[in-house]
Amino acid sequence: MEIQAKSADRNLMLTFIGDLDHHGARNALRELEQAVDAALPKNLVLDMSGVTFMDSSGIALILRAQQRMQLLDGNVCVCNVPAQARRVLDAAAIGRLVTIK
Repeated sequence: MEIQAKSADRNLMLTFIGDLDHHGARNALRELEQAVDAALPKNLVLDMSGVTFMDSSGIALILRAQQRMQLLDGNVCVCNVPAQARRVLDAAAIGRLVTIK
């Protein structure tokens, strides 16, 4: 799992590339937390365009991102979700907690 971060004007975009499974999510969560702590964003965008596979570990990562952003009084948006990952998110009804575009 690779994460690319772009930050500007209290907006942080994290682009995920690879499998967001148990092994990938552990490192991804650590990188996400470091990026959020460094940028202190108002808006966090999780770009899933490069995700090749996602399981429930991806759900945990999104929920953790939402918790971190609530502490900063910020927002989370998940975008460019591939079909397989979208099915996982829809099954867990994550769209009720975060914006999915």
